[in-house]
Order: sequence, then C-alpha cells, then structure tokens
Amino acid sequence: MIYREFQGEKLSALGFGTMRLPVLDGDYGKVDERLAAQMFDYAISHGVNYFDTAWGYHNGESEPSVGRILSAYPRDKFYLASKFPGYDLANMGKAEEIFEAQLKRCGVDHFDFYLFHNVCEMNIDAYLDDEKYGTYAYLIKQKAAGRIRHLGFSAHGSYNVVKRFLEKYGKDMEFCQLQINYVDWEFQSANKKVELLRERGIPVWVMEPVRGGKLASLSPENEAKLKALRPDEGIPAWAFRFALSIPEVKVILSGMSDFAQVKENIATFSEEKPLTAHERATLLSIGESMYKRAALPCTACRYCTSHCPKGLDIPELIKLYNEHRFSEGGFIAPMALSALPEDKWPSACIGCGSCERVCPQQIKIPEMMRDFTDRLREE
Repeated sequence: MIYREFQGEKLSALGFGTMRLPVLDGDYGKVDERLAAQMFDYAISHGVNYFDTAWGYHNGESEPSVGRILSAYPRDKFYLASKFPGYDLANMGKAEEIFEAQLKRCGVDHFDFYLFHNVCEMNIDAYLDDEKYGTYAYLIKQKAAGRIRHLGFSAHGSYNVVKRFLEKYGKDMEFCQLQINYVDWEFQSANKKVELLRERGIPVWVMEPVRGGKLASLSPENEAKLKALRPDEGIPAWAFRFALSIPEVKVILSGMSDFAQVKENIATFSEEKPLTAHERATLLSIGESMYKRAALPCTACRYCTSHCPKGLDIPELIKLYNEHRFSEGGFIAPMALSALPEDKWPSACIGCGSCERVCPQQIKIPEMMRDFTDRLREE
C-alpha cells in the first residue's frame, strides 16, 4: 500500500469511501453489512486505514453501518472521517445536535478527520455566517476538546466559492477535499483550486477520481492510446495514477461497491508507478476531448450579456449547462442554480436571440436555454 505522510501520521493513499456500499434488494438505504464487512476486512488487511462516511450517505445508514463494522478493529487501526451536512440548509444551526448524533451512530468518541461538507454556491453564505449559525465556532470547540483531530472541508463549488471560504476560515483548515480527475482538472478548474490550496499550504484529498465511473472505461480509441503506453495497466488505474501524480494529494477516495473493486483498487495502490510527462499529457488530452465533445465552445467573452434584456449571466449558465450535459444530470448544476434568484435561471430566457446575434462562436444560446430548462424539469 502506498502511504502519504500527514502531520507525522501515515495515511493510506487509497481511502475507502462509503457512499456506494453494497445494498440489499436494490434499496440504497439498506447496507449489506455482511458483504461490506468482508470488503473492509480485505482492505484493512492490505493496508487501507482511511474510511470516509457522511451524515446523508445511504439515507443516513452509512455512519451506523461503518461504525458497527469498524467496531471489530482496534480504534488505532483506522482513521475515520465524517462531515457536517451543510449541503442541506435545514441543518444549519444544528451543528451540536448532528455532531453528537454522528459520534453515537459511528460508535466512537472522536473523529480523526471532520469536514464542512460540500462548500458550494448554495450554502457558502450560511457557512460564513457564524454569528447566525455557529457551525465554525462549534467545530473549532470540538477540535480543541480532541473530539475532532483534524478539521477540513470538501467543496464542489467554484474557484471563487473556495476562495471566499479560505479567506475567512483558511487559517484553521488542515485539508481540503476536491473533485479531481483528468477531465475536471480543467473542466471544473480543479487545477486552479489546487493552486489556491498550494499557496496556503493546505493538503488535498481527492473525491470522484474516476468521475462516477466515467473514467473506468473509455472509448476504444482512447483505451488504445493508453494501452499503447502501458499494456498491462487497467483503465481505472490510469485515473488513480493521475491523482497520485499531484504533489499536494494525500488521500484518494474511492466509493467501492463490491469486492472486485476493492481488490482491483488495492492492486493499483500496491506500488507507485509515476506518470511520465508524456503519459500525463495524454490523459489530459483525453480528458479535454471528452468534455469538449459534449461542451458548447463558450469563451466567456461576455458580448452576449450586454445584449440580454433579462440580465442573465449567459457564460455562467453555459458553463453549468456543459457540466450538466457532460455528467448526464447530477447535482452540481442544480445546486449552483439554487443560489440564484429564479429570474436568473435559464428558464428566464425569453428567446429573443439578441445574444446569439453577437456571439463570436455562433452558439445557439436560446436553444441551449430551452434544452437546459427541459433537462432540469425532467429531473
């Protein structure tokens, strides 16, 4: 197992994410603890020591299941991470109530790692309003009491959202968990976010290294490019190798849902196989081709915005549309839109075409707005 040092401790570079554990009868809220326990045991016996859970995973059943399974092992054999569920604004102001419940659900007296969960456009103002909600103050108090050993945050928000959070709380953040893979390195500006963290000396944890499975298999053309470089390397392994190549990265989370994934991932993380510059460039080129195939070619010149009678931030809406279209749905675009007033949503477009007439890229913007609106309504 590859290990990374963090404040004098050795963390397994492969972290066991528990958002996609095996379930019973196809019910996401019923974890198959027998199978999950076998997966945990294999992982621990092969050097995995980092386990990541959260309040809402498996409809609230991940934390109790993880706690029961890990109770079979000495507490110093594993690092346990959980998060304050600020992705739901109804939880704001309930930090103490939720944290106490999480400790009980997991059957522990402390969390080794604890995060502000999913800092994003929707909740950034609430997270930063500590006078009203007190989330930060409470978590800092728990850290001082030793009930949180290391405090950090995860973020699906934009670069500017991450920057705002760091400007207020950065001095107390010990790590940050980001969505990083060779598609999102540029598509979601993960590279710029990592640079921002590097400037502050904050280590990085990786989530979605295989982009929800999109990078576990590629087109025949792209697979052939990688097989030509390393004939024996599995396609998912390339995504992990990319994350491992980033110097700031300490832990790479994988939401493993069956025993085969556990064995395959552990084999990948059994030894370092650094990427060459050419291999890394190839991965980034593949990532670029994947998102550009689905993306509208907006350059954010903003000619369109000066002609929009509704005052829509068209480049930002195109960016969210590209994300939603590439991901074939998902929560990121709806989450970002929820932070905007409804009169700034794509549904507010009146289809006048003023924007399209000045677009240097000749993007059919009103058509995009209608399609985006339809996609969101279907969900």
